[in-house]
Amino acid sequence: MKRLIYSLFTLSIMLTHVACTSNGETNTILKESKAPFGAPEFSNFKIEDYKEAFDKGFAEKRADIKAVIENSDAPTFENTIDALELSGKMLDKVSAIFFNLNESENTPQMTEIEEYVVPKLTELSGYVYMNDTLFNRIQTLYNNKENLGLTEEQSIVLENYYNSFVRGGALLNEADKATLLDLDTKIGLAQIKFGANLLADNKAFKLVITDKADLAGLPQGVIDAAAAEDGTWVFTLDKPSCIPFLQYADNRELREKVYKAYYGRGDNNNENDNKAIIKEILQLRQQKAKLLGYDSFAHFVLDEKMAKTPEAALDLLNSIWEPAVKRAKEEKAELQKIADRENAGIRIEGWDWFYYTEKLRKEKYALNDEAIKPYFKLENVLAGAFDCATKLYGVQFVERKDIPVYNEEVSTYEVLDADGNHLSIFYTDFFPRDTKRQGAWMTNFVNQRNIGGENIRPMVVNVCNFTAPQGDVPALLNIDETRTLFHEFGHGLHGMLTQTHYPSVSGTSVKHDFVELFSQINEKWSIHPEVLPTYAKHYLTGEAIPDSLIAKMQKSAHFNLGFETTELVAAALLDMKMHLIEDYTDFDCNEYEKELRKELGFINEIEYRYRSTNFAHVFGGGYAVGYYAYLWAEVLDCDAFELFLEKGLFDPETAGSFKQLLEMGGSKDPMREYRRFRGADPNPAALLRARGLI
Repeated sequence: MKRLIYSLFTLSIMLTHVACTSNGETNTILKESKAPFGAPEFSNFKIEDYKEAFDKGFAEKRADIKAVIENSDAPTFENTIDALELSGKMLDKVSAIFFNLNESENTPQMTEIEEYVVPKLTELSGYVYMNDTLFNRIQTLYNNKENLGLTEEQSIVLENYYNSFVRGGALLNEADKATLLDLDTKIGLAQIKFGANLLADNKAFKLVITDKADLAGLPQGVIDAAAAEDGTWVFTLDKPSCIPFLQYADNRELREKVYKAYYGRGDNNNENDNKAIIKEILQLRQQKAKLLGYDSFAHFVLDEKMAKTPEAALDLLNSIWEPAVKRAKEEKAELQKIADRENAGIRIEGWDWFYYTEKLRKEKYALNDEAIKPYFKLENVLAGAFDCATKLYGVQFVERKDIPVYNEEVSTYEVLDADGNHLSIFYTDFFPRDTKRQGAWMTNFVNQRNIGGENIRPMVVNVCNFTAPQGDVPALLNIDETRTLFHEFGHGLHGMLTQTHYPSVSGTSVKHDFVELFSQINEKWSIHPEVLPTYAKHYLTGEAIPDSLIAKMQKSAHFNLGFETTELVAAALLDMKMHLIEDYTDFDCNEYEKELRKELGFINEIEYRYRSTNFAHVFGGGYAVGYYAYLWAEVLDCDAFELFLEKGLFDPETAGSFKQLLEMGGSKDPMREYRRFRGADPNPAALLRARGLI
């Protein structure tokens, strides 16, 4: 998942994270870096300097914008759009550092700073978006764009600015502008509270086992990972801890406890409860949409996406839903047969699904995670991802020990093109910490740009929560974690290879339902039988994964995909349909989830991938009315990968053509360029074929 930091201040110029300070700056955040490539010197930063750094950044940004507003010359692309793209470098720098660290090194102090900053970002957003003089300059250019001799990239940048200003309230009267600012401030603060509650609730749960008998069924590696110094075993809601427990623990009562705790995060009627916050956010978003002339927040969000309308997104989701549920019901019946054969005397419930799925996997394919994991040492998987990128795009990765990091677990690499030229700095941060939110994401510390005489290359970070090393045993990944590494690395490549001029359209700054194409297609190489032996080597013997095990993995490729597809589509439908409601007066998210279950015919044994109270994508970040994008983009990635299968997994011509998509960022029309690559429109059946649903 790509984390969208700037949920409030979406003006694209905020994403140019470059160092821009004078010598002699005493603020540790803003002080000019002496590290290679000007990389952030994290160890020098003092947390008490953030507020001052932000305030200085806000002041500089306002001065830059004021200069554009007060320019007495007739508006040109250079004195208006170029000037906006180059404005606020100091604020961009501190924002990139702070919001990235706030995700992975969060503390109460960081949350307090975030609460201080968000209203100021909203106020600044209003100052920019709602200034009539500035909008008139942009509107003048927009109305005359056919006569300006613009490149396609410049035309898109200009159109993006015009649309952003309109969506930011430029056409509203003064009273409504004030109302919009108030709504944005309240939405931002509510989202901060949602995220803080979720992190706190996640940290609060610990299953402490004192009786060794309660560990029955768990692999030794899982037991060792949970061992505490006081002779107990502790399981948390971090996925590397709770998912193996659900898969292998024989104690059904404890499985139920972990399952309900995981899916019940934010729904415990305590100080971390998110139900009231969800209602507040939905109400505020709906008010914002209505104020801007949209029927619902879903209509507002989708108006600027590839899908364009809720109907188009729902058509895709509904086309997948029926075959997914049908397959899931078949899978449930198979699991029930195993339970009955074992005389378990139970009806399969959600907390049984993972457990009996592992039994079924072993029975049908003589395969389970513990047989696979020894071949997926983290360092080898990362090397495999690097190797695929080298074969496809000619890029090289050189580990650097001289680039500062924000945590000792972080590694850094210099990325070079085929000729040895510098492309990017790449950071990896792979293991869970109490200060890190769950999930996996990619963001930038520095965005690429080539404007105003400077060619700035990006600094990209991948953050994940993988199984950590235990004693002499290195970090060994399961298949889901392996795919996640390749997924986030696909986002990373999108950020690192970009070759645009304007920062507002560089890298992953593309339409939301296009961005996941590059992450999801990269997953395809991770488990392909041609690629697996090149990196999947036993961590003790160094022997490549045997053909027999690869064959079992291929044979089981569609195993449990009814469950996985159903939980994913259900979450996307929940997100979409919640934001189509027009009146939230009597809204209760738990009751709504139950009603939607009935409407969809959603079987009770499967939970939404994320329930409302822990749906951080939607209520704590930038994916509101956006979770469908994973499936929208999956149509593209499955269709695109079929061309690689046809031409050759590393066919130079096909890879070179796809690289153009990676490099263009948002500087070109995405569907036109996809058709150029593929030679046709994307075929939705490719997704169903890839998931084994047809």
